[in-house]
Amino acid sequence: MRLPGSVAEIHASPEGPEIGAFFDLDGTLVAGFTGVVMTQDRLRRRQMSVGEFIGMVQAGLNHQLGRSEFEDLIGKGARMLRGNSVDDIDELAERLFVQKIVGRIYPEMREIVRAHMARGHTVVLSSSALTVQVEPVARFLGINNVLSNKFETDDDGLITGEVQRPIIWGPGKARAVQEFAAANDIDLSKSYFYADGDEDVALMYLVGNPRPTNPAGKMAAVAAKRGWPILRFSSRSGASPASQVRTAVGIATMVPIAAGAIGVGLLTRNKRTGVNFFTSMFGRTLLNTVGINLQVLGKENLTAQRPAVFIFNHRNQADPLIAGRLVNDNFTSVGKKELENDPIVGTMGKIMDAAFIDRDDPQKAVEGLHKVEELARKGLSILIAPEGTRLDTTEVGPFKKGPFRIAMSVGIPIVPIVIRNAEVIAARDSSTFNPGTVDVVVYPPIPVDDWTRENLSERIDEVRQLYIDTLKDWPHDELPTPELYRRAKPAKKSTARKTPAKKAPAKKAAAKAPTKRAGGTKGRP
Repeated sequence: MRLPGSVAEIHASPEGPEIGAFFDLDGTLVAGFTGVVMTQDRLRRRQMSVGEFIGMVQAGLNHQLGRSEFEDLIGKGARMLRGNSVDDIDELAERLFVQKIVGRIYPEMREIVRAHMARGHTVVLSSSALTVQVEPVARFLGINNVLSNKFETDDDGLITGEVQRPIIWGPGKARAVQEFAAANDIDLSKSYFYADGDEDVALMYLVGNPRPTNPAGKMAAVAAKRGWPILRFSSRSGASPASQVRTAVGIATMVPIAAGAIGVGLLTRNKRTGVNFFTSMFGRTLLNTVGINLQVLGKENLTAQRPAVFIFNHRNQADPLIAGRLVNDNFTSVGKKELENDPIVGTMGKIMDAAFIDRDDPQKAVEGLHKVEELARKGLSILIAPEGTRLDTTEVGPFKKGPFRIAMSVGIPIVPIVIRNAEVIAARDSSTFNPGTVDVVVYPPIPVDDWTRENLSERIDEVRQLYIDTLKDWPHDELPTPELYRRAKPAKKSTARKTPAKKAPAKKAAAKAPTKRAGGTKGRP
């Protein structure tokens, strides 16, 4: 739906650099305040006293209550860094970005940024924060244009304790945006502005497409009165108590479900039946408890051919659970050695006879894969992330050869599972899951009958490209037929059936033991 404020609306908008897309930082692109992260880090490292910290908090409150101007607040922060090298502060900011900030970037906003870039719009990060806070985020998102406040420095590159004038905030920010637009031939009447703060209301009036994002106070009131489309995101607003409780309850169901699985296994005298009970029940229960809905295209391909090697793109701790919920039963998995001690993944893996691969020990890694191959020959499907580790939210990392070699060795197909937005459910390293809807595409099985050592790398690249193309142009109504499927040879279904016949020809078996054959071949292909 091309609703105002949606990615679909941007994709349908006019192309060209004359259309600007201006983004605020704190509260808009990033949940919370990046400045607070830096202040807390300095306090922990005893680079500021408790009194200075309290003074900063008080200055922030005074500004929020309208008792002081923004210039006073940002000036106080700059004076606390007087005498520091800009290079040292930049290094600190980059470290904090990797450790604390990147997980706070709203994936929904990242998708909006990418959509504007895809249309060739001029994307600008316009913020009242300082460059040390803004530039790491801009680099990560690929935004080349930055309007922000800057430290004054002396000839030695040391911070003087002052901020360059004019200050970019409120009217100053609106003026900076207008000047940038004039210098770059941007038509503000066709442009977009995303922000949350009251001080940016005036700038909203300047653009043709105002987009209040997570607004409160005056901004929310004006947006409601003017009918501006409001965007609200909660995926990175911190782990809410409700999400924490739902996640804890969902994980806690592992114990009674595991007990039930043991009971089922004992009653049926079949361990695999018990394991199937656990994998199907726990995945469903956990996702339902948290409030995670799956919107799946190509669901029929999950059971089209078993066993198979199911591969999925890896972003966080939610997507293995999502992929496992889809595969449902009669499967095992492969994970890195570090996950063996994880309370969720490790426990599930041990129940499922999963292989935990020690990537630092090639011999043990090979032994682990051989174990998985034997399970596949016995009819179990394999669930594995070919990237080998959690990666950036939208990129597709290099695929390792292990999953594909398993498929070739056993003679079973590859089934690609493409997960688009599991990052909305949880950040990369988060152990708390948020409710939401995750989009998934399951492609038909890819036969590996004509795969060889010589063409393996080429075939893997084709499968990886399938992920890249799908994430770039997400199918909504029906699955496309990628080139690799048009070129793939159909699976040789007759091979497995002919193998037993070579060992015991039908006529000889009938002559030697006609009675046994008559009763013993029921159901044999």
